Amino acid sequence: MDGRAEDSGRVYQSSGDQYITEHHHHGPRATGSAGGGGWPDSVRRPAIGRTPVVLRDRADVLARLREAVESARGGAVYVLHGMGGCGKTAVAYDLFQIATREFGRIGLWVNASDRASLRAGMLAVAADRGAGDGELQAARHGYRPAADLVWDRLDRSPDPWLLVLDNADDPAILRDGSWLRDSPGGIVVVTTRRAAARWWPGALLQHIGVLPRDDAARVLCDLAPHSGTLEQAALIAERLGRLPLALTLAGGFLAQQVIDPWTLDTYGRHLEQGERVDLIDQGADGLTGDDPRHLVGRTWQLTLDSFEANGLPEAVGLLRLLARLAAEPLPVSVLNRPDIGAVLPPARAEAALTALLDHSLGQLVDLGVRCVHCHGVLLDSVAAATPAEEVPVLDATAVRLLDASVPAQPDAGPYDPRLRLLAPHALALLRRSGTRGSGTGEPRGAEPGNAERESAEPESAATTADVLAVATRLAVALHRTGDYLSAWETASAAATLAERALGPEHRGVLAARSRTGRSLFRLGRYDEAEALLRQTRAAQQRLFGASDPDTLDSCHALQLVLGNHGKREEAVILLRSTIAARSLVLGPGHPATLRSRASMLTLLTAPELAAEDGGTLLELSEECVRRLGPDHTVTLNARHNHARALFVLGRFPGADAEIRRAIEQYEQRFGPDHPAVLSARQLRAQTVAALGDRETAVAIMADVTARREQSLGADHHFTTVSRDLLGAMRSGTWQPPPPYAG
Repeated sequence: MDGRAEDSGRVYQSSGDQYITEHHHHGPRATGSAGGGGWPDSVRRPAIGRTPVVLRDRADVLARLREAVESARGGAVYVLHGMGGCGKTAVAYDLFQIATREFGRIGLWVNASDRASLRAGMLAVAADRGAGDGELQAARHGYRPAADLVWDRLDRSPDPWLLVLDNADDPAILRDGSWLRDSPGGIVVVTTRRAAARWWPGALLQHIGVLPRDDAARVLCDLAPHSGTLEQAALIAERLGRLPLALTLAGGFLAQQVIDPWTLDTYGRHLEQGERVDLIDQGADGLTGDDPRHLVGRTWQLTLDSFEANGLPEAVGLLRLLARLAAEPLPVSVLNRPDIGAVLPPARAEAALTALLDHSLGQLVDLGVRCVHCHGVLLDSVAAATPAEEVPVLDATAVRLLDASVPAQPDAGPYDPRLRLLAPHALALLRRSGTRGSGTGEPRGAEPGNAERESAEPESAATTADVLAVATRLAVALHRTGDYLSAWETASAAATLAERALGPEHRGVLAARSRTGRSLFRLGRYDEAEALLRQTRAAQQRLFGASDPDTLDSCHALQLVLGNHGKREEAVILLRSTIAARSLVLGPGHPATLRSRASMLTLLTAPELAAEDGGTLLELSEECVRRLGPDHTVTLNARHNHARALFVLGRFPGADAEIRRAIEQYEQRFGPDHPAVLSARQLRAQTVAALGDRETAVAIMADVTARREQSLGADHHFTTVSRDLLGAMRSGTWQPPPPYAG
């Protein structure tokens, strides 16, 4: 009988019975091995890619680690954890150089990314520390526990040492073989993406994050010193999220340019115009080989693959969902909704998010609202690698989650930090969904201006329209909490982004433009607000008709601007037509109709107030109570405006009593700094002054002016009016209107 052995196999030949016991360890050959049965080339030199020219902004971390290696004592285990690409290995490398060169420690470096590499590296450590061939063979063949041999040799080492276990992203590998221990003979440093303390009992954990702006800029200048200024580098660093791996790749790319060198500004323009993940990874060409850890487009795929392999595909789905949103804090409550079910089972959302946090693919932040925050380059990388067939479902799910998080009927109320946190995600989703179409058309619909363009993808256009509706409603909610700046930014950006896919005359785009005009008015930018609202109203009237609810919304907004911009007569004419149309289309008791009638109380002169609607306009607040209830926002607004009308008529005691009731309700509902409260208190100062208590009036106006300066700015029209009124009251030149005797 002939036999043949291959690789590590053997042939046994016997003429009688023979009992043979062998232990076979199956797995991939350790990376970086050279013959010798999978041994690493060296454990005395760090097996890493490109090392930083200068390690930036890690002084505090290195100071603590330096103190440990400087001491003659051992026994400590340090775990450097953070997201992929944040520079954990670079910190360990710098410490390795300090320990070996300055303090004479034996430096040992082991790749712990997989079982085979860890086992081969640790046995090489045992050999370095004096293990004999027989001991090593016994450990390799399973005749004795390999980890015990390694740690026995480390414990007995005559020289103090530093052992680095690099890329230990699967703690189970270390735990299963008991490979991670402490020892009086030296210091152990682990680099990992796994952040949960439960994986590292007894270890000292140190988070490694992105770099500060200035240090991130210096990394680019270190690598490509002739590409631009430090300030230009800082701008690029911000676009790269100050992630060390991305900075290193970008700097490497710029340094490689020979025939047509790019400046930092040129690089920045290309980042904005193209696929930035592909551009960043071009800096790795010819320098880092095929190691995915050195590419932003592939480094996190290692973790996603491990999720799939370990039966947690929900974590992959959740990260792909987050990649459709912004690289900004997202309230975790957004994810706690049944609507997430199209991407992952709602019952598994908690486990999926926990997995992302544990693998440093996100972090929890508390901004008054509990949020999850993922890095921008990570999200771009995941979005670029998401299968195209999954994108429509991801976008639709993201829309539903955001839609459920925004009030269905936004109402006036106190500042809500959660609303502002939602804004960048709605805009990011608009940006991503809008790029799925091939043209800039309008969405479907039979209305004028809504004909579907042949160049647009219907599904993508419909999704964009849905996101736009959510973003516009979010802008309304922000506006009604008094956050006019965020409302303007959200509505303006949403309209601009959606217009590319839906066209300028889409109903949703025009509605967002109208909301933009309202916020511009509240920001005191009257000229811009008037021009935008006139343009929007004209388009809506042409496309949808003069009595369309959207057209009437813009009419109501425009009259607010005109009335505060020295064009009272035009405002009154426009408001009367708006009231008539709203009464006809919506009904006389509709909140929008009553809101417009309440606005009339602020525009009319004393004779006009007495004559309007046969004098019944002054009974509007009671009508609002009957139709809407005493606590409805329109009722509160009508009561406020009624007090103003009584003041104009010279009925000061009634005006003072009415505005005091309005202020009390406002403050209970909105808080002391809401714009409606400040407006009402300004009127109260006037009624008090008209009743002869100038001292109290001045005190109220001083507080209102200070609060408006803080919230609106010193140059805002409302602030200027308050400041002028305060000055007139202090000087005694202010006079109340004369009583109307008509």
